[in-house]
Amino acid sequence: MGFKCGILGLSNVGKSTLFNALTATAAAQASNYPFSTIEPNVGEVMVPDPRLEELATLAKSAKIKPTRLTFVDIAGLVSGASRGEGLGNQFLAHIREVDAVAHVVRCFHDANIAHVQGRVDPIADIDTIETELMLADLDSLERRVDALAKKAKAADREAHEAKDTLDLVNRALSLLREGKPARLVERRPEQEKAFRMLGLLSALPVVYVANVEEASAAAGNDLSRLVEQRAQVEGAACIVISAKIESEIAVLSNDERQEFLAALGLKEPGLNRLIRAGYALLDLITYFTAGPKEAAAWTIARGTRAPQAAAVIHSDFERGFIRAETIAYDDYVRYGGESGARDAGKMRLEGKNYVVADGDVMHFRFAT
Repeated sequence: MGFKCGILGLSNVGKSTLFNALTATAAAQASNYPFSTIEPNVGEVMVPDPRLEELATLAKSAKIKPTRLTFVDIAGLVSGASRGEGLGNQFLAHIREVDAVAHVVRCFHDANIAHVQGRVDPIADIDTIETELMLADLDSLERRVDALAKKAKAADREAHEAKDTLDLVNRALSLLREGKPARLVERRPEQEKAFRMLGLLSALPVVYVANVEEASAAAGNDLSRLVEQRAQVEGAACIVISAKIESEIAVLSNDERQEFLAALGLKEPGLNRLIRAGYALLDLITYFTAGPKEAAAWTIARGTRAPQAAAVIHSDFERGFIRAETIAYDDYVRYGGESGARDAGKMRLEGKNYVVADGDVMHFRFAT
């Protein structure tokens, strides 16, 4: 199950510095929490979750296996990307493959780092990228209208589906022509799958990453506050990070890192907040398995039922699913582990229709 969060932004805003810091952080964590580079611009990083350590201690697990999230460093965008200018085609191809985006915005002044537009204006930068995404969506949807209209008039089973899709397309086009992103299209829950199938770039959920200078890492600055205000209006998330700091602390030992962060007034690396924001943006949750051999965290989409959650471990678990022994994380901790929770009557046997909750500690029974 590959959930991908793309890191995008204009050139020279710090997105590749951020991605490289992710790489270096995970490399420093080495064998315990490896970051595996799949391609030069794609890598997987562990999702920080203190609950896993607690479970491993209670279960006396020999090793820990954290869950992961994939980040994609998307080619720098320039104005005109929707028409193929710069690395436009590569940019659009990469962004079509992700499920959400971390939009890095330059919120620092540095005479040594040129701005692609010749000025530092984070809101204008956001508008530049949003405009390119919307133009690409307009082009994509306008190409489909005639074919969908013909299908909708046919007297077959596909006509009803085509009508629904055409309705979504027309509503998306109306918004886009008003200069509004497709994510604002109102839709019913049952239309969500059809809407996602449209592959609209401006419909992707967004977290804004305000990249500030070192001195503003803890409190932000006037530029980052503009981004935060923009995010609030859109109902988007926003985090403040200094990519320069992240790249510096990525190679430090844990003790050195904590000392450095404390000196800057920071409680944790900004990358931890970015990873968690990406996880939340994709509406993902974590369930756990815990035993003497291993305590592991597993990523699933919110609303996933038990057999499909089991398939994340191995497809055989879904095919032969019988039921799942389930303990809520808080009960597992409160009663000192599996046996204590079972004795307290906190272990439940859940069937195929059970919707897994965040923090569930599960053991799957399945037929081979």
